[in-house]
Amino acid sequence: MRSEKLAQQIRKHALRMTSLGKSSHIGSVFSIADILAVLYGEILQVDPQNPTWSARDRFILSKGHAGAGVYAVLAERGFFPVEKLNTHYQDGSDLSGHVSHKGIPGVEFSTGSLGHGLPVGAGMAYRAKLDDLSHRVFVLLSDGECDEGSNWEAILFAAHHHLDNLVAIIDYNKLQSITTIKETLNLEPFADKWRSFGWAVQEIDGHDHSAIQSACLKIPFELGIPNCIIAHTTKGKGVSFMEDSVLWHYRSAQGEEYEKALQELNSQL
Repeated sequence: MRSEKLAQQIRKHALRMTSLGKSSHIGSVFSIADILAVLYGEILQVDPQNPTWSARDRFILSKGHAGAGVYAVLAERGFFPVEKLNTHYQDGSDLSGHVSHKGIPGVEFSTGSLGHGLPVGAGMAYRAKLDDLSHRVFVLLSDGECDEGSNWEAILFAAHHHLDNLVAIIDYNKLQSITTIKETLNLEPFADKWRSFGWAVQEIDGHDHSAIQSACLKIPFELGIPNCIIAHTTKGKGVSFMEDSVLWHYRSAQGEEYEKALQELNSQL
């Protein structure tokens, strides 16, 4: 499946999942759908038939509230049946609102409390270096999550230990919870901050599949230096009335909104 089609499948699954369970964060899922599609369709070395394969690349969704997107792409890749997605956020389901590894093949680490994914990813990458292992560790973070001091400790750690097998991808949609990043806690000059901490940085359009793939294929950007991809994205990407709107951080589409959103997504396939 082409990555563009996979991204739209992720969006359609997530739209339905969040609507059925009356959960939230659909805007956050839509902003990373293209990144997930390229990673799982073209970049990550993983085996759905052997999820614990020792040589697999590791992927951590640090912005765990967008877990519906990860569940969707794992199902599409064959880690578990697509039909299971309909249980998302239902009573008794193991497909929790924030992504969980418990009983879910393909999920490396449960997240939800922001600022935990990159420190764990740095530890995984460090262990791989110590044991001379060849797999990479990819961590997808939100921009608002970069307010957390634990991330900057991990950023220092990764540079100090020359973890060029570690890749941080930032979903830079510039909206945080109920307002903009700039109004909450301005991150700019964002790329310069990462570089000053000893990381190699590339900025890309996070919805351009060729740009995402091209950046990932260049890893490591520089030998001995950890990698940061700042992906400029649009929250709610793919549905006109959700795009660049904080409203869709905390709600799901129901009724006419659901039908309109699904119609827009179907028209793009």
